[in-house]
Amino acid sequence: MTSLVRKYNVPGPRYTSYPTVPYWDQETFSLKEWKATFKASFLESNKREGISLYIHLPFCESMCTFCGCTKRITKNHSVETPYIDAVLKELALYRSFVGERPVLQQVHLGGGTPTFFSEENLARLINGIFKHADKAPQCEMSFEGHPNNTTLEHLETLASFGFKRVCYGVQDYNETVQKAINRIQPFAHVQRATDQARQAGYTSVGHDIIFGLPFQKLEHVKNTLEKTIQLFPDRIAFYSYAHVPWIKGNGQRGYDEAHLPTAEAKREQYEVGKQLLAEAGYVEIGMDHFALPTDDLYHAQQEERIHRNFMGYTASKTLVMLGLGVSAISDSWYGFAQNVKGIQEYYHLLENEILPVFRGHLLTEEDLKIRQHILNLMCHFKTSWETPSLYFDELPEVLIKLKELEADGLLIFENKGLRVTEKGKPFVRNVCLPFDLRLQRNKPETKLFSMTI
Repeated sequence: MTSLVRKYNVPGPRYTSYPTVPYWDQETFSLKEWKATFKASFLESNKREGISLYIHLPFCESMCTFCGCTKRITKNHSVETPYIDAVLKELALYRSFVGERPVLQQVHLGGGTPTFFSEENLARLINGIFKHADKAPQCEMSFEGHPNNTTLEHLETLASFGFKRVCYGVQDYNETVQKAINRIQPFAHVQRATDQARQAGYTSVGHDIIFGLPFQKLEHVKNTLEKTIQLFPDRIAFYSYAHVPWIKGNGQRGYDEAHLPTAEAKREQYEVGKQLLAEAGYVEIGMDHFALPTDDLYHAQQEERIHRNFMGYTASKTLVMLGLGVSAISDSWYGFAQNVKGIQEYYHLLENEILPVFRGHLLTEEDLKIRQHILNLMCHFKTSWETPSLYFDELPEVLIKLKELEADGLLIFENKGLRVTEKGKPFVRNVCLPFDLRLQRNKPETKLFSMTI
């Protein structure tokens, strides 16, 4: 395994989309084309399966230095009201040109720190959403909570609207690691937040754990997971720290690469952690995700209906995902669009009745085929080109590149298809890379992606 880690530890996307954002074609994209493709997809899917809604709430009271997300650091809570007003205005603009009330199959509040907002303002946000949209009978509603500031009132307020899933960012319990990433939160805070979620009626509580953090050692990961297992969350995202200090706005500058575990040490952290989780009854779901057999995500995997998008792995798939708020990304399946990242620019565009989109991509026929292959691999660890709809001209060249991964035991070719082996699952991003024709045709000269291992 050590030699494979050294061989395959290369920069690569996490594939929450294809094409990945750095390879979006700006020349063929326009706001007019985006509105047309979004409306067409919306009308195709809204009544049949509904849509997903993601809302980005960017405010945090302090900077977590491991985070690469768009955020605004402030202790001034007067920012809550104008931001909610703007998000609701953005939803109203989409509602005005699609012609139907959206039927929401999935709602997720991400950030930033959604629980930066008071429970009263979160209630105002959700009430405002349902002035413009309807909730599907089986709508999955979830949010990301900070264990230090998520209160029982937050949980109960959101539960009253139908929220049943919450995910807490834990990362690591070691004090040295916590200081390095500026995320100080005792186990008692996580325990309280977890217990209160269950008290409020949440049926799925998740914990996010990161391996490969600065100053993190194997014993730290073991201790963190042992404590986590005591609380028995329904889902655990046990994922690799993405070191991307070149991205503007993140705080990954309080340490350097010398403070990070080596690729081999990082892989050992994962393998040991994976074993601990398996012994506790957790099942590996997709890449770096684990769930109890009682959780919806497990059932979705077993029934091969698990989906992956900009929100990560989900138990429900919709053709359309609408992203609201600064930096949020929307997905019509046939196109992507990302909102501006500056809050004042976001406000200004909405005040002028303009969708706050600053870039995007319209998928070609080849893009759509490759997108499905990568989605199959990331969700099910297998894909097939048996049907003509998934065959593309450069597939023979892709298969030649995959021969080396086959020789290393990471995948098995089957009749007009392939399957990632157990040995190959930690390398699933590497299996996807040969399919990524946009990256293969224009390999970056500067750093774009975190390492795959």
